Amino acid sequence: MQKILIITGAVILFIGLLYSILKKLPFGRLPGDIFYASDKFTFAFPIITCIILSIVISIFLNIFR
Repeated sequence: MQKILIITGAVILFIGLLYSILKKLPFGRLPGDIFYASDKFTFAFPIITCIILSIVISIFLNIFR
């Protein structure tokens, strides 16, 4: 259990450090992603981004399995 918590914390720390780089990537703003903004409400549904990330993660996991 301790090892899992340490690894999870390290992953969160790593993502936090890379956040400035990750937010410059076009993920979440790809053609096909749904984004609606009004004065009081903002809705984002990055469907194409989710599909692409799912494919990349599936390929990565199958390579290193």
